[in-house]
Amino acid sequence: MTRIFLLGIMALILMAGLDVASAVERFPPPDFSGGHEVPVTVVPKPEPRSAGWVDVAVLALGLGAASWLSIRKRSRKGIVILSILSLAYFGFWRRGCVCAIGSIQNVALGIADPGYAVPLVVIAFFTLPLVVALIWGRSFCSGVCPHGAIQDLVLVKPVKVPTWLDEILRVFPWIHLAAAILLAATGSLFIICKFDPFVGIFRMAGPRTMLAAGAGLLVVSMFVGRPYCRYMCPYGALLGMASRFSKWRPTVTPDTCTQCRLCENSCPFGALNPPMPAKQGIERIASGRQRIVMMVVMLPLAALLFGWVGGKAGIASLPVHPDGRLATLVLAQERGELTGPAPDELAAFRKHGSEQHAVFAKAQVLESRFLTIGRLIGAAFGLAMALKLARILFPESSNDYETDHGRCVSCARCFSACPYELVRRGIPVALPKEGGGNG
Repeated sequence: MTRIFLLGIMALILMAGLDVASAVERFPPPDFSGGHEVPVTVVPKPEPRSAGWVDVAVLALGLGAASWLSIRKRSRKGIVILSILSLAYFGFWRRGCVCAIGSIQNVALGIADPGYAVPLVVIAFFTLPLVVALIWGRSFCSGVCPHGAIQDLVLVKPVKVPTWLDEILRVFPWIHLAAAILLAATGSLFIICKFDPFVGIFRMAGPRTMLAAGAGLLVVSMFVGRPYCRYMCPYGALLGMASRFSKWRPTVTPDTCTQCRLCENSCPFGALNPPMPAKQGIERIASGRQRIVMMVVMLPLAALLFGWVGGKAGIASLPVHPDGRLATLVLAQERGELTGPAPDELAAFRKHGSEQHAVFAKAQVLESRFLTIGRLIGAAFGLAMALKLARILFPESSNDYETDHGRCVSCARCFSACPYELVRRGIPVALPKEGGGNG
């Protein structure tokens, strides 16, 4: 009983001592003469947790509105209004964050590193547009994404990009996606956010180079329809792949296509396909066999080839990671390959006298991780490129002018070019004869 009493007294004394210790500054401010007053530290209040879910709710409402406006209402005016509202809210008010495009990196790191917790809001921003794309196409791109909206609103005189150049440039979003996943999954760098051309414009601040890049891209957007969306956006690549499976999507004509060709040049994004008659008889059978053989042979070869390239690229990216860069610098110094003053991280390493073998051991584990993830990403990239090539060599047959399922951004521009759409709106117009040209 006495021991318990003594322990209780000691606990009270310790608690009192902690209270006194917490009230005394370990490093009191210097005693300045002349009446100097120590400024009070101001800590900004954390943003309420509910703010993120408000963004998710706005995103969901925007996706629903975009799908309804582009598929059911078929209203270009409505899409423009939605684009302005989304640009104002997600762009300038929320300053481009949370961003569905950048969420790719958080999800990739969360999958690769069990110790990294991805916020539920970020998961929602990554998932919702993809789910909608599987059902209604790229509604997110039409008027919800601030990156797409800011480009679409400045487009004044679209110039058609040559087909061959367009096909080549459309590979770059996949390269961007592969690099972003590799560097994020290895904990090296979030390159989507670091090199985002529009975030600096949304925040009215940032590195001069990125502000200049964003401004330059907007100038290009005045004449080339959505260059970032078509040739740079990694999330657009995922949305395009998902939208190819969508059940409902925008169509040029509300009911019947007469192939009048009035809509032929109405799409500034290269997402309108002309009629492609189906092959008949022996030619159709031969084409089908060629496609099957090509897919059976090409898919495994593409996965193996690009998997090997991805592994090499992964190892080459090792210096991007801080531990990999330090190991590279230490090794280079040991070999006498460094000239001039040592970089800061190498100087700090030498100053603290850390063990070299520990640095190399970390780098070896990291190298294995880069190699494995690089191979997986490379194989997936190879499969995507093989499927892209198959679509080019063996296009889908159609009897009418149709929007490309993967490339259509649901902007509703092509609707006004269709005379049947004008009749639906109550605008008197002479309907062309079926197959009678554009006269």
